[in-house]
Amino acid sequence: MRFYDIPGLKSTKEKLMHAIRTGNIAHAQMFAGPEGSAVLPMAIAYATTLNCQNRQNGDACGECPSCVKSMKLIHPDMHYIFPVSAAKGKTGKDVVSDSFIEDWRIFAQTNPYGTPNEWAVQFGGEDKQLNISREESRNIIRKLALKPFEGGYKVMITWMAEYIHTSAANALLKLLEEPPDKTVFILATNDHEKIISTILSRVQLMKIRPFQRDEIASHLVTAHSVEYERAQQIASMSSGNMNEAIKLITEVDDDVPAMFREWMRICFKNNYPLMVDWAEKFGKASRLSQKGLFQHAMTVLRESLLVQNGVPQNEWAVQEEQKFVTNFSRALDLNKLEQLYKIINTAYYHLERYGNPKIIFLDTSLQIAEAFKS
Repeated sequence: MRFYDIPGLKSTKEKLMHAIRTGNIAHAQMFAGPEGSAVLPMAIAYATTLNCQNRQNGDACGECPSCVKSMKLIHPDMHYIFPVSAAKGKTGKDVVSDSFIEDWRIFAQTNPYGTPNEWAVQFGGEDKQLNISREESRNIIRKLALKPFEGGYKVMITWMAEYIHTSAANALLKLLEEPPDKTVFILATNDHEKIISTILSRVQLMKIRPFQRDEIASHLVTAHSVEYERAQQIASMSSGNMNEAIKLITEVDDDVPAMFREWMRICFKNNYPLMVDWAEKFGKASRLSQKGLFQHAMTVLRESLLVQNGVPQNEWAVQEEQKFVTNFSRALDLNKLEQLYKIINTAYYHLERYGNPKIIFLDTSLQIAEAFKS
């Protein structure tokens, strides 16, 4: 994984490449971003570039022996820590990252934007509590006591650092404060506020923003051969989450924008029998399809609010969607748009927490119909 392989995020990449170019390497860094952001790819790209033997324009070359090993996640000076649990006959002191490294390499290369739950399914620990244990901290200390095998930087990447147990975190404090020479810690996290303050005070925080819609759309077209218009629709539904966007490629077949437009018409007409029918269909759809419809709805409402405030729409949006957003923003005043957004955002919140989708959709439809009438 190189910086080049990560879509967008130009300013973040430039900051990291500048630090490498000038030799201003912080020994302990935290890459923090929401679920589906590039915290892990950025950490791997940074570590790969640090040890690259022939950097090109500040990025890793991708061809030297160090890059080849780094991109396969087998570089002897790049170590990986991640949350695990007892599984596959591994218990006690064997429940550490090294015991699952082969599964991890497959996961990180095929699903670098994935979630801890997806990782747990990968290694067979989905029914257990994930954790980065005190035993893991002992392994870290032991590994970093060794000299670099290839004379570059030793890099310790901890993915999902919020899973570090308090006892393990306390054991690492001195090492974070006074690391061995040419050693770099990178903690990648989706929720840095869950990490104890004594760790946070010892790391340099680098916030990784969510992907923008055009960055997701471009990546889907170039890396996953998705048609341009469909890539735009998926990007609109993914709320900056690259992992969600990639899953939506295969798991959502319906024309969500058309579905949303028809749903709004049904609510506007207060057609209760059709609301019930749609609630039945919604309840049978995949979870991703359900979330996708609500995410698209919130995107349209955000765009409509922007239009009402004189902000132009994104140029990459398909013409049909631009026309609908323009007409939608004209049909409703600012208060109603805000009210609709709150209704759908609340519905999405309950869907995320595994509420009954059929009940959520019908209740949301009735609230929207009432908002249209008020």
